[in-house]
Amino acid sequence: MPTQAVDDLIHILLVEDSPTDVMITREAFDYYKLLNPLHVAGDGVAAMEFLRREGQHSDAPRPGLIILDLNLPKKSGREVLQELKADPDLMKIPVVVLTTSKSEEDVARTYGLHANCYITKPVDFTRFVEVVRRISDFWFGVVTLPPARS
Repeated sequence: MPTQAVDDLIHILLVEDSPTDVMITREAFDYYKLLNPLHVAGDGVAAMEFLRREGQHSDAPRPGLIILDLNLPKKSGREVLQELKADPDLMKIPVVVLTTSKSEEDVARTYGLHANCYITKPVDFTRFVEVVRRISDFWFGVVTLPPARS
C-alpha cells in the first residue's frame, strides 16, 4: 500500500478548550500513528479566526474535518457550527461534534445546525482514545470528503 506524503493528508481542526482532552487526542494520534496534521483552537473565536484565516492564522490550511466541542469560552460550539454552516466557503467542511453532553436537546439542536455527527466524549482514557481512532477510521478510511479549498 503506497504511503501518502504528509502534505497530501487532510488537516483536522480540533476546537477544544480542555488541555487534557487536547493532550489525550494528540496521544491517540501518536498511538495509532495517525499522520493527519492536527491544529487546535482553544475557543470559538479562535476557531473562526483559523477557519477564516484572520490575524495570526492568515496562512492556516483549510481543514478537511473539524472536531468541535460544544462548551467553549468566548463563542460556544453551537455558535461556531451555526456560523460555519452559514458561510459558503466553510459550509462543506464536515463537523464531528465531540462533547460531554448527552442531552437530547443538544443532540437535536446540533443536527439542526447541520453537524455531520454527534459523539459523546467518554470519560475513560482508553475509550476516549478508541473514539479518536474510530473517527479517523470512518472519516479517512470510509468516507469520501469534499476537496479542501485553499
